[in-house]
Amino acid sequence: MADIKLTATSRSNLLSLNETTDLANRTQNRLSTGLKVSSAIDDATAYFAAKSLSDRASDLTTRKGDIDQGISSLKAAVNATQSAETLLKQIKGVAISAKTADDTTKADLSTQFSDLLNQLNSLLGDTSYQGTNLVNSTTQSLTVRFSEVTSAQVTINSRDLRAGALITVATAADAKGSDIFAAFLTGAGSAGAAAGFSNIAASKLITTIDDITESLDGAISSVRATASSLGSNITLLQTRADFSENYSNSLTEGADKLTLADLNEEGANLVALQTRQQLALKALSFAGQSEQNVLSLLQ
Repeated sequence: MADIKLTATSRSNLLSLNETTDLANRTQNRLSTGLKVSSAIDDATAYFAAKSLSDRASDLTTRKGDIDQGISSLKAAVNATQSAETLLKQIKGVAISAKTADDTTKADLSTQFSDLLNQLNSLLGDTSYQGTNLVNSTTQSLTVRFSEVTSAQVTINSRDLRAGALITVATAADAKGSDIFAAFLTGAGSAGAAAGFSNIAASKLITTIDDITESLDGAISSVRATASSLGSNITLLQTRADFSENYSNSLTEGADKLTLADLNEEGANLVALQTRQQLALKALSFAGQSEQNVLSLLQ
């Protein structure tokens, strides 16, 4: 059986209707997804240019996450320095109190002195963020990279703020006082530490405690300097984090310009295409009237 032949007019109207339907479907897809370029088939140049920008933005977002973690690590260290300074001031106060204390009170103050030093070390030992402790030794460091395409980065070396490393007595009033202070710092010799200030000869007590408080003043200055350095690095990282976020947003905006559809325009196109579909159906109907006229002659 031979294929049914359409008239030239009917075929033209049918092809026009098919094209209009395809355009309407494409417009509806753009309205539903919000994209005028959703694959390389739509526009290879725009698609891959937008993908490159989006990939770069994604990489920067990942780096910003690393920077934020670096900021948190530094904030933990800064908090530790603030607490360490408070403890050092307490320790200094205990030492000064020993100048005028009686033997019983000196023993109590010695215990407080030793306990506070141990608490200082314990506090610093607990200041770890994701396995990195920036205030408990000089063997660790924090490296934060800012970009995956350049070598831009910052490295923050750890500081040892523990009592044994931070507090030193340059000149001791006598060997006995120096040994007792060493016992305080290391936690060794609990019996000697318990006796503490009571073991210092009365004639040397004031001078020895002055040496100790002078060392504590130096320790407080070192802690403050460390806090200042860490705070400066926090400011630097925050600046880079803000830059990365703004840069990522700019890249995303550029990618959107290449791929996003104008919803107002696409909405207007859909209305026009739907009207054209109705007109094409009418035209197709008119083209078939001649055949209907022939049919009426046969009835």
